[in-house]
Amino acid sequence: MKILCIAAGLLIIFSCKNDKDRTARKEQISKDSIIVKNDPVTTAATDPVEEIKKEYGMLQTGLESKRFSSRGFTYDCNEEPSGEVKFYSDKDEIRVIEHFYSEHSHFSASEKYFIKNGKPFFIFRQETVWNFDGGTPEKPITKDDITETRIYLQNDKILKCLEKKYSIRSDNKDKTSPDTIPGKETQCNTDEVMKTYQSLLKNKDKKGEIKCL
Repeated sequence: MKILCIAAGLLIIFSCKNDKDRTARKEQISKDSIIVKNDPVTTAATDPVEEIKKEYGMLQTGLESKRFSSRGFTYDCNEEPSGEVKFYSDKDEIRVIEHFYSEHSHFSASEKYFIKNGKPFFIFRQETVWNFDGGTPEKPITKDDITETRIYLQNDKILKCLEKKYSIRSDNKDKTSPDTIPGKETQCNTDEVMKTYQSLLKNKDKKGEIKCL
């Protein structure tokens, strides 16, 4: 009888231990699943390029809905170059600067500076060089060679730079859609665009037409 009681007691102890082990394993699996599921979210939240894209999207929406106040000026530096500048502000804080200019008759460029806390965090630049490319004197064909550059910045340092190049001919009925062309990551230098950015800011209170930047 005593042996039977001891055996029953051991059975209960082992059974309880097994239940605890199973429970512990379930809890561990559950915790691991939560960690795995949360990892992509955490990565996305801490990726500065993704944060820049979100901030850019909000400013672009503001531009499209005409939520920002705007002012600007034009300039003509003896026709080389000549251009137009627009400043878009939210509560007296400049958030976007648009700059378009042309020179040497066959070259034009546009730049967009997206700004937060007084510093550009994203710059979009598009350069266009056009040339005659066949046709006849009566109906010449032209070709635009276009280069787009996207610069992602954090604290004045380059995080990422993407570039895409494509051409558009005047006789091509099926126009190239830039959105279908992937950008290639490349090394880029911001000295020129940042120098232009500082020049634009110095003239932010100008109106009408001025001479050179």
